[in-house]
Amino acid sequence: QVQLVESGGGVVQAGASLRLSCAASGRSIGDYAMGWFRQAPGKERHFLAAIDWSGGNTYYADSVKGRLSISKDNAKNALYLQMASLKPDDTAVYYCAAEFYPEDRLSSWVEKSYEWDYWGKGTQVTVAS
Repeated sequence: QVQLVESGGGVVQAGASLRLSCAASGRSIGDYAMGWFRQAPGKERHFLAAIDWSGGNTYYADSVKGRLSISKDNAKNALYLQMASLKPDDTAVYYCAAEFYPEDRLSSWVEKSYEWDYWGKGTQVTVAS
């Protein structure tokens, strides 16, 4: 079992940057693909970004390419999401996810929330206009 705990959320002004963290415990995430999703009030959970077991390959939703950057530190058992130029539409609960997947290439399966086995409880990000 992998336990995931997100942190780093808060209230920020539009245009600001924010870095979210996800601390993993229970198992090493060295063999796990990791991802970030978000869910706005009244909406479905949406995929944002994923990274492979090594941290060498990434996969982004088209809507966030260029503004978000995912990274992984296997030595610290941690996942990060750097967000830039935040907009009020980015307001949501942000979740990290993990899936045992010791493969180099990521594909469209990462976009589907049901493909991920482990989830954190989320961290709230609110972007004020």
